[in-house]
Amino acid sequence: MLAVMAARSATTREIVIVGFPGMQSLDAVGPFEVFAGAAQAVEGDSGRVGAAGSAAPPPAYRVTLVSSGGGAVECESGLTITTRALPDARGSALRIDTLVLAGGWGVFEARHDRRLVEWIAAVAPRCRRVATVCTGTFLAAQAGLLDGRRVTTHWARTERLQQEFPSLTVDPDPIYVRDGNVWTSAGVTAGIDLSLALVEDDHGAQVAQTVARWLVMFLHRPGGQTQFAAPVWAPRAERSAVRAVQALVEAAPGGDHRLPALAAAAAMSVRHFSRVFSEEVGETPGRYVERVRLEAARRDLETTAATLDVIAARCGFGTPETLRRSFQRRLGVAPDSYRRRFRVVA
Repeated sequence: MLAVMAARSATTREIVIVGFPGMQSLDAVGPFEVFAGAAQAVEGDSGRVGAAGSAAPPPAYRVTLVSSGGGAVECESGLTITTRALPDARGSALRIDTLVLAGGWGVFEARHDRRLVEWIAAVAPRCRRVATVCTGTFLAAQAGLLDGRRVTTHWARTERLQQEFPSLTVDPDPIYVRDGNVWTSAGVTAGIDLSLALVEDDHGAQVAQTVARWLVMFLHRPGGQTQFAAPVWAPRAERSAVRAVQALVEAAPGGDHRLPALAAAAAMSVRHFSRVFSEEVGETPGRYVERVRLEAARRDLETTAATLDVIAARCGFGTPETLRRSFQRRLGVAPDSYRRRFRVVA
């Protein structure tokens, strides 16, 4: 096994992480630490192989953090990080294996940095793969790297990304997405999940698991990023009758909210109510009711010690099994796992 690991790391992979003023520091530091840790893990195994008589291979990764102007870059939190200047995109000696684009509030300014965007557009086609962390997806999209691809970004920015770049297929739930040689990830700490996946792709699960254990985290995080998202309510309908139905459902998630009852509350026929509600709210009455009930169940799981039976009945799911199916379908995680992760203890 060790000999195989040494063989797989026979060359040094150059990892270049692109930062900018106002970046989220963990978007850059997280991947940096993963690749640096992986280099140490592979070097440790290679050293033992080398001790048997063979020469130790070069380091698995060499990581560099760069920015448009180089030098000190102030992150959105106020932390200052030192970067190197962008290498010459035209240089024949430039050998970037993986280009990583960080995110953060500053990305919305950085994507108008013509020098930076043109450099990314010129360098990316020569890289083996390109990865984005959080809103770094906007930077890649601005450089024209994502047209027609399936991507993700921070859950709070998925709608904006889809609106500004309609040629993309934006999936709001995954922790990370791979589409060919382009990898995109959700917000902040998801950059660590993504980097571990890249290490696993290069060196196998054993090396990636070693790094994950050192960082005290899952190699593969259970569930998607939707479980971390704050509730996003549908827009209020223009018609007062439909708005009244929305308020009725939200005030009593466990009530009788079958379609005939909701239509009667709006003084409309079932068919007419269903059409009007879907047009004005953006989803069917049934999906809206399920979403409201799911958010009510999330609050109960986070703030109470009630059993799943009690929560399922109180929030309108009827049975724990129906509650579980809704959680798995919408959040990708079971209710009891969600509670263990997000329970707020008084």
